[in-house]
Amino acid sequence: MSTEPPFFKACIEPDGHRFDAGREQSLLQSMEQAGLQWPSSCRAGTCRTCMGHLSAGQVRYKMAWPGMTAEEKAEGCVLPCVAFPVSDVVLIDPFSI
Repeated sequence: MSTEPPFFKACIEPDGHRFDAGREQSLLQSMEQAGLQWPSSCRAGTCRTCMGHLSAGQVRYKMAWPGMTAEEKAEGCVLPCVAFPVSDVVLIDPFSI
């Protein structure tokens, strides 16, 4: 029996919106469940509409390589529609940049 909590804490900066990020659902699904708006379209990691920046924490992907370049991943870009948290996370709102 796992003693890990079913979710991580997540925050969207710069507004400071906080939500629970479920371990087994995408960050986008968790945001929507919390009533937060985030741009999205394909929900498959290919259109890049939801791309944001992960300033803290870590995510995993169930697909081998989501629609990002190696440079974008190295810079902290994340696709919330297919990203699953593995720790508490902080995302930068793409409209605030």
